[in-house]
Amino acid sequence: MTLSDRQKAILHVVVDQYIKTAEPVGSKTIASQAELEVSSATIRNEMAELEHMGLLEQPHTSAGRVPSAEGYRFYVNNLMDNHRLTLQETKSMNEALELKIQEMDQVITQAGKIISQLTQYPTFALTTGRDELSINRFDLLLVDQNSFIVVVMTNQLTVKNKLFRLDKEITEMQLQMLSTLINSSFTGKTTQELASELMRIANHATDDTYELICMVVSFAGQMLKELQNSGVHTAGIQNLLAHPEYQSLDSAGPLMNFLSEWENTTELPVIKDGDVEILIGPENVASELKNSSIVMARYDIGDNMQGVIGVVGPTRMDYAKLAARLSYFAEGLSRMFGKGELPQSNSNDENKGD
Repeated sequence: MTLSDRQKAILHVVVDQYIKTAEPVGSKTIASQAELEVSSATIRNEMAELEHMGLLEQPHTSAGRVPSAEGYRFYVNNLMDNHRLTLQETKSMNEALELKIQEMDQVITQAGKIISQLTQYPTFALTTGRDELSINRFDLLLVDQNSFIVVVMTNQLTVKNKLFRLDKEITEMQLQMLSTLINSSFTGKTTQELASELMRIANHATDDTYELICMVVSFAGQMLKELQNSGVHTAGIQNLLAHPEYQSLDSAGPLMNFLSEWENTTELPVIKDGDVEILIGPENVASELKNSSIVMARYDIGDNMQGVIGVVGPTRMDYAKLAARLSYFAEGLSRMFGKGELPQSNSNDENKGD
């Protein structure tokens, strides 16, 4: 889509003003902001043309225009300026990144809460790249003649255990033999490989032994699936209510419910290219997000794992500022997981405002 310089200037002002005010933008505002040496009538004609292109929309109750999802996308791709973080912003984020927590999931949860406080939007954080997660070790511990405990450790050093009760008796020697068989056949296996190995074992083990193997391996497989699909850690969902777009129950309710249950969905956000991605309105997969936008950034955890941290809000978001903040914070998380360092500031002494 090709726009004239005048149309680009008008669209730029409409988006910027609508982000600030949440009110439709009229020709008088554009004339005063865009510094165009043309009449209001000419601006109105250009706005009508932008509306015809699908970049602007006109609410029924107003003579002004608001950006459409396509208008925001054109703005992000072609008109958006890079936001330089202020000294106060970098100072706040550097202080927030001084996380002294050892468990990765706790760090990710805390990171989401921090971003929510900084941006005043709901945030989400998740990890990806756990496809290589596998079982490192099985320990089988006899409790009594009818029960035993299985302890499973993954290659990421996550440990879970479960008590199994049996209809038949089992001896210490039988349990040791079972442990040896399972450790020799099922360690180092991913979820898919566990299932394949289980099918192979079925042709060789006795019915009673195979039943016990299935119990243990099924528990391990479920554990891997839960870790691989640990879902999304969300924070600050109530922040939606501070924005005009979500002040009615009809608009806020479905999105708040979706975010509350997001950890149980398979429709997870994905960054396709680069380290920052913006999904606007209908570009989102989940139907509950079709009238909202997502800004997210990627960070490295190590061991072939990555994380994503992002915010959810109305399409009327300051994409440049959010992208800059998330990019800086994600870089800080990467350095923290990798070298324990904070990112270099990209602010300057002249930019001290909020």
